[in-house]
Amino acid sequence: MTDDRLIVALDLPNALDGLKLAEQIGDAASFYKIGLGMLTGGGLALANELKSEYGKRIFLDMKLFDIPATVEAAVRGIAQFDLDLLTVHGDPYVVRAAKQGAAGSSLRILAVTILTSLDRADLDEALIRDGTVPDLVIDRAARAMEAGADGVICSPQEAAMIRALPEAAGKLIVTPGVRPAGTDKGDQKRIATPAQAISDGADHIVVGRPVWRAENPRAAAQAIQSEIATAWQLNSGFARS
Repeated sequence: MTDDRLIVALDLPNALDGLKLAEQIGDAASFYKIGLGMLTGGGLALANELKSEYGKRIFLDMKLFDIPATVEAAVRGIAQFDLDLLTVHGDPYVVRAAKQGAAGSSLRILAVTILTSLDRADLDEALIRDGTVPDLVIDRAARAMEAGADGVICSPQEAAMIRALPEAAGKLIVTPGVRPAGTDKGDQKRIATPAQAISDGADHIVVGRPVWRAENPRAAAQAIQSEIATAWQLNSGFARS
């Protein structure tokens, strides 16, 4: 069985390109992320196709943020498609509204803490309160999980600290900003390798450009899967079947 700890980000312009990439990768990945960048290019239709016709798991990365009634209505609409994960901003009122919208479905709500492309200078510019980025991430993660989030999105650099929180028991930690050794970090500022992210407590890692920009996307995904498996063996003493 393909390891679902790797989530491949289909950060491509449209659904046709996304489907082509998924077909190239084949059984080297079973979990895909579809985000805002593809929303107007048929992203939701692709999510449904990959789920229903190809048996893939789907992470819909919408980062919803609005008044509670709007968030609840949006999540209720998304929940009817039987997808797996959905992101919302980690403000407690947003999380509570999203959980209400997802009630009765298997859709799991992940809270965004602080985007992995941001550092302290970015937060200063946005008038975010004082504190180090890790401290703010930990605080936001704890509050989001207390509000009912099924897990959080965080950079690999904060995964271990979040995993140690009492509130994190039984919760998912999903880490974007993952880059295999030797690859370009792009616009990400808080990154780690797949092995480090898994070792630090991530349940899933999200990798985009190092896969879809590779000359052979299938081989790139397989290499990451191998790194994940090795890290899992070193940390748990057994291989996941």
